[in-house]
Amino acid sequence: MNCSKCGKENPDDARFCNSCGAALVSTPTQAPGVVVKTSGMAIAAMVLGILSLFTFGLTALPALIFGIISLVIIEKSGGRITGRGFAIAGILSPVLGLLPLMAILLPALVRVNQMAFRTVCATNLSGLGKAMVIYSNDYDGEYPRAGGMNSRWSFTIQNWRADNRYAAYGLGTDGSGGNATISSSLYLLVKYAEVTPKSFICKGDSGTKEFKLTEYAGGDIELIDLWDFGPNSSEHCSYAYHMPYGLYALTTSSEPGMAIAADRNPWMTSPAAEGKDAALLSSYNPTGGKEMVNVGNAIAHQEDGQNVLFMDNHVGFMKQPFCGINDDNIYTYWDGGDIRRGGYPMAGVCEPMDRLDSFLVHDGEGGAPPVLP
Repeated sequence: MNCSKCGKENPDDARFCNSCGAALVSTPTQAPGVVVKTSGMAIAAMVLGILSLFTFGLTALPALIFGIISLVIIEKSGGRITGRGFAIAGILSPVLGLLPLMAILLPALVRVNQMAFRTVCATNLSGLGKAMVIYSNDYDGEYPRAGGMNSRWSFTIQNWRADNRYAAYGLGTDGSGGNATISSSLYLLVKYAEVTPKSFICKGDSGTKEFKLTEYAGGDIELIDLWDFGPNSSEHCSYAYHMPYGLYALTTSSEPGMAIAADRNPWMTSPAAEGKDAALLSSYNPTGGKEMVNVGNAIAHQEDGQNVLFMDNHVGFMKQPFCGINDDNIYTYWDGGDIRRGGYPMAGVCEPMDRLDSFLVHDGEGGAPPVLP
């Protein structure tokens, strides 16, 4: 007779397969004394698996454990124990049952994660605000501004590891000229206010990571010896800052409602994404409902809004970008039109139009490349 397990032919009076040892039980007379039974554990696995479909997975773990153990026992029984189908059903049922539950829970988990990022980001900005006050007390009420008396905005400085500020920014002997970055202005808080590079990172800002000196420089150089967040400074600073170059840099006498810093400007290129198109801003309707308002929000927090640091040193999560003085859009400059929309931030070209125009930018292209000497 042929073995039902391996298919090998055996003598008619054989009780067990000569090849695999499985019991030959085609008829009662072929395997006298051999009892074949169904695994109770396999049946229990199936029952628990089915129950898990109606109990939100509460019995899923024991179903999986019973199913796996019963499969092992059945395999080693030499055909004396059956119930492989029950065991497999016990394993697959909770897996299939958990899929709808995961579909419900996953968005909630992502949301919780983003809320945590938002909270840490707000804490970072609050700390930066306090450090700016300390800095301004030491510099005649002026907020951090890198470069010289009339330096212009660039995406890089001349030498971030220079021995002195003249060489760092390319200044003339009288302190004039040169170029500086937005990030180099914020880096002054590292040099002079004991802020750590970690404080400039929002975890929701994809592609941005903490600046670590060991990745760029060695020897005896320390953080306070540098002038910017390395050669790729935009990758190590998550925040936009009120334009410090031009006529309307911030001082302690600025209006309390002025926005100082916030999550990155969505209209400008960042490690996370290309800057949004100017055509989108031209069609942007501040009263067009949540979906339209979200177009102008920061990318770091899924366009739900942005953490904003104000001159009175409070930080708020603002659900729309027009949160400056008189509903000023903090990510655009006022172009004489709707102040809630404003003009597209052309990097290195545009600046605030007056002392009440909050205009927050970071190092990254907008509508035009930076102006260089």
